[in-house]
Amino acid sequence: MAFGGGRKGVKNDINVTPLVDVVLVLLIIFMVVTPMLQRGKDVSLPAAGKLEEDKGSDPLMLSITSDKKTYIETNEAAADALESGVHDALKKEPGKRIMLKGDDKLTVGDVRPILTRIRNAGASSVQLAVQEKQ
Repeated sequence: MAFGGGRKGVKNDINVTPLVDVVLVLLIIFMVVTPMLQRGKDVSLPAAGKLEEDKGSDPLMLSITSDKKTYIETNEAAADALESGVHDALKKEPGKRIMLKGDDKLTVGDVRPILTRIRNAGASSVQLAVQEKQ
């Protein structure tokens, strides 16, 4: 008597449908989450040799693009609106960190008036965003 008895012709195939479903759900999740990982406006950051470890609360992201437009997170803000937006954010959350992303094509003269407005809004310090040199 052989093993398997009367079960001739039975195939033991793996059903891949649940696997495909899970992979598609994960793909959709990554497609939705990935754009949210980058905060602020997309700018080309200047490079720096050594970076500090980012510790602390979630900062308010301010961006200055190469065409000298300013943004709070992803919303364009004129100079006066920038100052009031930073002031409102600091009023809601005193001591909130402020991160400034300036395009590497900008000069110090382009960024300095923005830093002055941020300081006038009540910020005690501003962190400048850079990318690590490769």
